[in-house]
Amino acid sequence: MKSTAEVYRIDDKASFEALFHSQYSKLCGYANTFLKDADASEEIVQEVMFRIWVNRDSLDITTSVNSYLFRAVRNSCMNLVKHAGIRDKYKTWNESREPGSTMSPEDQMIVSELEQKIREAIDHLPMERRKVFVMSRYDGLTYVEIAAKLGLSVKTVENQMGRALKSLREELAEYLPWLVLFFFDIFRN
Repeated sequence: MKSTAEVYRIDDKASFEALFHSQYSKLCGYANTFLKDADASEEIVQEVMFRIWVNRDSLDITTSVNSYLFRAVRNSCMNLVKHAGIRDKYKTWNESREPGSTMSPEDQMIVSELEQKIREAIDHLPMERRKVFVMSRYDGLTYVEIAAKLGLSVKTVENQMGRALKSLREELAEYLPWLVLFFFDIFRN
């Protein structure tokens, strides 16, 4: 029988900031043990903390806060490592193809359409949100670097990035099955 556990809640900005400042360095160090990349580690921790802040009203932490934070960072790191593995497999597959070999016309059409839809979805983002997204995903800058370049707070950058990703997920939702099938076919061969 499970006993009633105490629920930890983030009730206000001050308690969140205190949690952020007390745990940030430790969490970055922990993330770096998985990623071996300080910038990527910082971005993971910032994204975890951002998600906690955004979901604070519905988030009930019944374990220790430290355990919760470290598990969330670990899971995010594992997802990133898994994603990097998929990207590496695709790169290896792409490089191993015979020179002059091409995708099937269907695959070319799907890839071309996806690329176009992604460009259009990015173009539909509000200007500041688009800048933040491009600087993060295409230029590889951290939230701290983006904030410095645009004269914004890191929190504003995190907020804009979260909104950009949500908009893109919603706008590109109908293309997800094609993308999954395309990559499944690549890795099956």
